[in-house]
Amino acid sequence: MADNSFHEYVKELFAGLGPVQIKRMFGGAGGYADGVMFLLLDNDTIHIKVDDALKVELREEGSGPFEWKPQNGPRAGETIDLGYWRLPESALDDPDEAAVWGRKALAIARAKAKAKKPKVKKVAKKGAPKKAKR
Repeated sequence: MADNSFHEYVKELFAGLGPVQIKRMFGGAGGYADGVMFLLLDNDTIHIKVDDALKVELREEGSGPFEWKPQNGPRAGETIDLGYWRLPESALDDPDEAAVWGRKALAIARAKAKAKKPKVKKVAKKGAPKKAKR
């Protein structure tokens, strides 16, 4: 599939979650809902954001992780798990099932995004101005 038609297919597949935006990145793309990335698209394959519990569910469905192997840099040749696993085959033609998996992935992505947000420092309230010395 060409990128545009594949991206349209992904948007339609996950329409049950509301609007999904696709943004190109590196050699693939990310799928976003409410500004949070919960999908990773690579080589016409859909991967969803996971935590340890969702990995277990996906493993039972025959899914596996998206692994990235940098070609250069300090981690060249290393296999890196980016926290995304392949959407089960059975969900690829079933928007209702895709939406179930998508909701789980989106909840995980939202929780991780919330945990990463820097805490806002509270500014100490200034008291009454000190009297100037005479």
